[in-house]
Amino acid sequence: MLSLILLHFAGACCAPLLVRWTGTRAFLLLALIPAAALAWAAWQYADIADGEVLVERWPWMPALDVGLDLRCDALALLMVAVVGGIGALALVYCAGYFSRPAFSLGQFAGTFTAFAGAMLGLVLADDLIVLYVMWELTTVFSFLLIGHVPERRRNRLAALQALIVTVAGGLAMLVGFLMLGHAAGTYRVSGILDDPPPADGTVAVAIVLILAGALSKSALWPFSFWLPGAMAAPTPVSAYLHAAAMVKAGVYLVARLAPAYAHALPWQVTVLCFGAATMLLGGWRALREKDLKRLLAFGTVSQLGFLVVLTGTGTRDAALAGTAMLLAHALFKAPLFLVVGIIDYATGTRQTDRLSGLARSMPAVCAVAVTAGASMAALPPVLGFAAKEAAFAALVHTGSAGLPGPASVAVTTAVTVGSALTVAYTLRFLWGAFATKAAGDGIHEPTPMRARTGVLLTAPAAVCALAGVALGPGVFSIAPLLARYARAYPAPGQAYRLALWHGLSVSLLLSALSWLAGGALFLMARQMERLGERLAVPDAKQVFARLLSGLERTALEVTGTVQRGSLPVYLGTVLAVLIAAQSTAMIVDPPWQHAGAVRWFDSVPQLGVAVVVCVVAALCMASRQRMTAVVLAGVTGYGTAVLYVLHGAPDLALTQFTVETVSLVVFVLVLRRLPARFPDERRTSMLRRVTRLVIGVAAGGFAAVLTYVAGAAREAQPAGPELTAATAHHGLKNVVSTTLVDLRSWDTLGESAVLGVAAVGVTSLVFLRRRSGSPVTAWPTAAVPPGAGPSAHVRRGPGTEARGTQRAGHVWPVHAEHVESGAPPPRRGAGAVPRRTWLTASGTLDPERRSVIFEVLARLVFHPIVVLSLYLLFCAENLPGGGFSAGLVAGLALAVRYLAGGRYELDAAAPVDAGFLLGLGLMTMTATGLAGLVLGGSVLRSGTYHGELPVIEKFHAASPVLFDTGIYLLVLGVVLDVLRSLGSEIDRRVERALREDDGGARAGGEAGR
Repeated sequence: MLSLILLHFAGACCAPLLVRWTGTRAFLLLALIPAAALAWAAWQYADIADGEVLVERWPWMPALDVGLDLRCDALALLMVAVVGGIGALALVYCAGYFSRPAFSLGQFAGTFTAFAGAMLGLVLADDLIVLYVMWELTTVFSFLLIGHVPERRRNRLAALQALIVTVAGGLAMLVGFLMLGHAAGTYRVSGILDDPPPADGTVAVAIVLILAGALSKSALWPFSFWLPGAMAAPTPVSAYLHAAAMVKAGVYLVARLAPAYAHALPWQVTVLCFGAATMLLGGWRALREKDLKRLLAFGTVSQLGFLVVLTGTGTRDAALAGTAMLLAHALFKAPLFLVVGIIDYATGTRQTDRLSGLARSMPAVCAVAVTAGASMAALPPVLGFAAKEAAFAALVHTGSAGLPGPASVAVTTAVTVGSALTVAYTLRFLWGAFATKAAGDGIHEPTPMRARTGVLLTAPAAVCALAGVALGPGVFSIAPLLARYARAYPAPGQAYRLALWHGLSVSLLLSALSWLAGGALFLMARQMERLGERLAVPDAKQVFARLLSGLERTALEVTGTVQRGSLPVYLGTVLAVLIAAQSTAMIVDPPWQHAGAVRWFDSVPQLGVAVVVCVVAALCMASRQRMTAVVLAGVTGYGTAVLYVLHGAPDLALTQFTVETVSLVVFVLVLRRLPARFPDERRTSMLRRVTRLVIGVAAGGFAAVLTYVAGAAREAQPAGPELTAATAHHGLKNVVSTTLVDLRSWDTLGESAVLGVAAVGVTSLVFLRRRSGSPVTAWPTAAVPPGAGPSAHVRRGPGTEARGTQRAGHVWPVHAEHVESGAPPPRRGAGAVPRRTWLTASGTLDPERRSVIFEVLARLVFHPIVVLSLYLLFCAENLPGGGFSAGLVAGLALAVRYLAGGRYELDAAAPVDAGFLLGLGLMTMTATGLAGLVLGGSVLRSGTYHGELPVIEKFHAASPVLFDTGIYLLVLGVVLDVLRSLGSEIDRRVERALREDDGGARAGGEAGR
């Protein structure tokens, strides 16, 4: 089961390349992946129908009893067949629907395949946390698929609307999951169903919260407005996500938990009331639609309400009917959506009042639509009829579910009226799409070329429709699987069996009544439209838009009030809240009651260094020069590192030294854009100065108190001895490095992700518009032959050309800013670049900015620093080092190159995108974690490979080293990103400003002359 899910995500990763190589035929290859899930379901059908349950468990968070638990029973197997079968057909349809690779088709194909994998994981999950993760993955992927063409405002709004509604419901559902799992003592779904906690108190609230998530996902009222809006998505998305997959997630969750809680009062009130209301409101709204796709969307809303009523009623017969209708709905609604896509492709419109004669010009498509429509209207002999008969039979006897008589009658009446509305909008769809109407303005008929739709468009819809026809008389073939799920409920005296014909019965009478009433409603279409317009209330979509607009205006007002753009105000507010909150906590529960004696220092050198650090900190506060303050602040950091050395913590000292050095470089880069001196404090009001003084002294004193409490009020035993023992058990010596990359690797992975996000966010504020991997747009790679002229072109590669001036076999580059501004190339002294000289980009600096001594030092220390960083990376098992400090050391090597040669030299030293290094580092760490899951049974499980080579002889390779390599790449990417943003980008802007000033001065001089 896990291999099927991973296969989908692997296919999603390969989809962009497949589309690039094979075009739209890539969809045919990708269709094999969900088809494999369908084949697996068919292979397991007999065993599952006989009562076998497939279980896979992969430890995830053993301490929290959370594992990647997968379980396939009858209900899950049915959903796997729906997800895999309809997904494969939808991907085949995509191959004909998209005529050419456009609109980021590779990304679309990958997202579509990944969605299928997430949906597969959702229905197979046997753990509430895993189910929630897959649930939200389907939400994210559906957001991307609905907004596939972001240039269209309609798509963006529809995607945002679906995301907000389903995520809000999902968060409520997560809280319900946590409450239910805590009450049950397990988060395993099968364990909760075997021994469900009583539905009172906390569990009752949890049930309501879980149902809120299910109703929002399945677009039940009052959340139903997002589904019709999502019809802005491409037709394959509508046919799969909104007819067979995503909206079925809520129905599946209701069906999964119904055996345990269907008889609870909160469950019955929520499921039956909202389900019946949605069926009626959705069907009524569909009668007013002229857009074929929106008509089917409202019909889907109505059918989803019907499915929730059936699966949530809580009887054996209703469960049997609900699963049969779930399959029937996928087999008739998906082909109808695909038919709408064919009509839109052939005519360019989906409006019923602009279509005419399609039954004559497109007979095959019309036959598919009529077949699927017959199943939707529950006409014999298709699967929809058999499922509807089972539904009526189950609802007539819902008294066995504990429902009072009036409630049972009300639900049955609502379903009968909803079925009549279903028949009416089915006739409206078929008549509007294929009937021949009176000639008039706006009537569209397909062109002869487009009328001949390809087999890739017609075949998927035909297969679904024919499957519904075949399973009508052959419903007995799937009855064992559906009955296996229905056995989770108490069996009545005479169990209902699925069959096409049960003779004359109340169910058949109700079906006939719904057919007649539906036909009458269709014939009264104009009267129904006028009545609907008269009774129309504000559309839920408009209400949602107004609420969202009001929220945005409120947020803007609040932001304008509290976000004043003053950094001192922000820091003061944060520190004041911290002091107030923590002081209150310490007053309520004083921690110093358990405080013991504090050893202030271990040796006289420690005391001396601490005194020096305090004195330097005071001098830093008194300094009026920014550069002086930065240097003094750096001294305090180095002093802290010396304290680490004296305390016997070389790893921390090494990290502190490298962090302080990189911080100094960053400060120097920033100070170039700031005044040399701090503002004169005498111009600041006395109130502000006193406020800053009070907050600063309070924050410093509070930090000292917290340090004292942390060191003296320990109640638990220190973790150091256990960490030391665990490190020695692995045959290692470096406790710090082993803790970071092995024992506490989850923490390190999370912190690394936060570091990467912070780096991207901060540096993006500097770039503002577009981030590029290199600040250099053109760079010559070959010397211009003598005599080539002053403007010889130098070819770098396909599609890239550099321009340079030539003299005596040397090239002086002319970069993009020179070309765009029309400025002349650099002067001989500032721009001469010897072709074969290392550190060549230093020639792009002006003479006054060059330092020959620093250039020589850069040549001497760059390579040793890089080697040192690699040594620190690979020696961390037994000596001080690690990926973090090693990455900072490598970043310092790049800083040396940048300071010696400028931004062009930085590009020559690191011709890669910083984002690539960030992503590669995170990917390496994540891949190491997943490898531990596959090979070791748990995420981030460490492993060691022992081998022997001819020269090296015995060696071992440990997975924590690979994890540490990811940290190394991530930190190096962060440093490079900072150098590019705060260094290179600011340099470029300064140079551009200087050119503009020079150009303005020259223009002024010419005007004066």
